[in-house]
Amino acid sequence: MSIRRQMAVSAGLLALFAVIGGVLVAGTETLTRDRIIEQQRAALRATLNEVLPADRYTNTLLDDTVTLSDPDLLGTDEPVIGYRAWLGDEPVALLFPVVAPDGYSGDIRLLIGVDADGVLTGVRVLDHRETPGLGDAIETRRGDWIRQFAGLSLDQPPAAQWKVRKDGGQFDQFAGATITPRAVVKAVRKALVFFEQNQNLLFTQPPTSP
Repeated sequence: MSIRRQMAVSAGLLALFAVIGGVLVAGTETLTRDRIIEQQRAALRATLNEVLPADRYTNTLLDDTVTLSDPDLLGTDEPVIGYRAWLGDEPVALLFPVVAPDGYSGDIRLLIGVDADGVLTGVRVLDHRETPGLGDAIETRRGDWIRQFAGLSLDQPPAAQWKVRKDGGQFDQFAGATITPRAVVKAVRKALVFFEQNQNLLFTQPPTSP
C-alpha cells in the first residue's frame, strides 16, 4: 500500500472515530441532561409534598402551574410559579413560593400551601442565610417551629395575633433572634392575603405553558 493511500486510510479512520466520539458524547450528554432534569423534578415533588401530602390530590402538580405576580404580597418583583392541586375536578390547594425580604441576613424564601378554603396546608423554608444556631430554627431539621402554620388562616388566629409574642401576637420568637420569625410570620400572612384576593382567578385561568 502506498504512503498516500495509507495516509488516506488513516485520515478516514480518524474522521470515523471523531464522528463516533461525537455521537457518544452527544448521547451521554442527552442521557445525563434528562437524568438531571428528572432528579430536579423529583426533588421539587418531594418538597411540594412536604407542604401538601400526595394523597390529598390526584393531578400532576408539576404540570399544572400558574404564573403569579404581586411584589408587595409575594415579596418579590419577579413572577413566581404556583402549583395547583386538584382532587378530580375539585380544586384542593395552591402551592407557591414567597419571599420574606426582611430577614436578619436578607431574603428568606418560603413555600406556602393554601387549600381551597384559605387554610394553610403547610409552610417550608426553601432558602435563607439566617444565623446558624439562631435564625435557622425556622428549618424543620432544627425544630418544629415552621410546622405550626398548618391549619391556620387569615381569621385563625385573628389579625392582631399574627405577630410574634414580643409584638403582642401568638407566635414564639427564638431566644436571641426575633427578626427572623417576625419576617416569616409577616410573609405567611401576606401569602394568605394574596390567596384571598386572587382565589377566583387562581383555579380558573389556563395553566401556564411550559
